[in-house]
Amino acid sequence: MPKETSLDILINLAQDRLDEAGRVLADLSTQRRNAQQQLGTLDGYRSDYARRLQSTTEGGLTASNYHNFRHFIATLDEAISQQNRIIAQIDTQIETGRRQWHAEKRQLNSYETLKTRQLRQFQYREQRREQRASDEISAGLYRRQQPSH
Repeated sequence: MPKETSLDILINLAQDRLDEAGRVLADLSTQRRNAQQQLGTLDGYRSDYARRLQSTTEGGLTASNYHNFRHFIATLDEAISQQNRIIAQIDTQIETGRRQWHAEKRQLNSYETLKTRQLRQFQYREQRREQRASDEISAGLYRRQQPSH
């Protein structure tokens, strides 16, 4: 069988595309994990400031300080909303990446199936060729061993 066939090249290219799709998925997974951690941090800040506002309000609070607390909490709420949108976008990208990875995997499997079939056909032809050669040698030996008429 030839050293490298066009099918081998296709398999290598498909494997490269599959590997790249896997790397993209891994990167997206890392991005999502980081975004989720940031969301957790923002949620923690918001809870902390809401508790502070509650405890400060019980002890008495000026209108200005109350406004500052509320403004900061509103800013945190907006940051939390934005972070949730970012996570939703990443989730969409992850789903697209998964579909791409599966498509690349199917393509690679198809090429590998063709390669296996091609290899089996080559082996079959080689066995047939060897069998014919062996049969010819055996027939020649048999004819030489037969007495001449």
